[in-house]
Amino acid sequence: PDLIIKLMARATVLMGVPTFYTRLLQNPALSHETTKHMRLFISGSAPLLAETHREWSARTGHAVLERYGMTETNMNTSNPYDGERVPGAVGFPLPGVSVRVTEPETGKELARDEIGMIEVKGPNVFKGYWRMPEKTKSEFRPDGFFITGDLGKIDAKGYVHILGRGKDLVISGGFNVYPKEIESEIDAMPGVIESAVIGVPHADFGEGVTAVV
Repeated sequence: PDLIIKLMARATVLMGVPTFYTRLLQNPALSHETTKHMRLFISGSAPLLAETHREWSARTGHAVLERYGMTETNMNTSNPYDGERVPGAVGFPLPGVSVRVTEPETGKELARDEIGMIEVKGPNVFKGYWRMPEKTKSEFRPDGFFITGDLGKIDAKGYVHILGRGKDLVISGGFNVYPKEIESEIDAMPGVIESAVIGVPHADFGEGVTAVV
């Protein structure tokens, strides 16, 4: 954090995962004065806690611009550059991108503010997994929407909110954590019958990892 704040004096834009912001907030040098020249702060790779967003705004006077994307789709949504950046939201679909929330099992589209599976469609979405036709088929709806594996909602104003993972993957500090890999190691320990690894809210990493043994 000390080095980032030092280098910030020579920058106008900072892009980072949520952990960048939680750790910078722990540094007493972070203030309106040290960030007054900055044009934009961007967060991505994992959900930014609404509390972190609000605390950052209070400390610096800047509202973090949060976006949402993934390897298979590139960028899907973004909070506006000019306009309200809502804490806990990843903004609106980009031009040409369609986002909907569905009932995970049936694919039925849900109403505003109902929580379900986030699906996207547009020129940003990849064509499929290399030489994996069955996986490709299972990840796309018949009408071309890609099933992201993320749970969320679209609020009354049209902002998209990411509320968790429909799949087992845990994103902690911007890193993908696969529970099964950890469970295999724990299950191999003497005296362990079975384990389950889950993601839990974490003030620093966005999501932390907890094992139930």
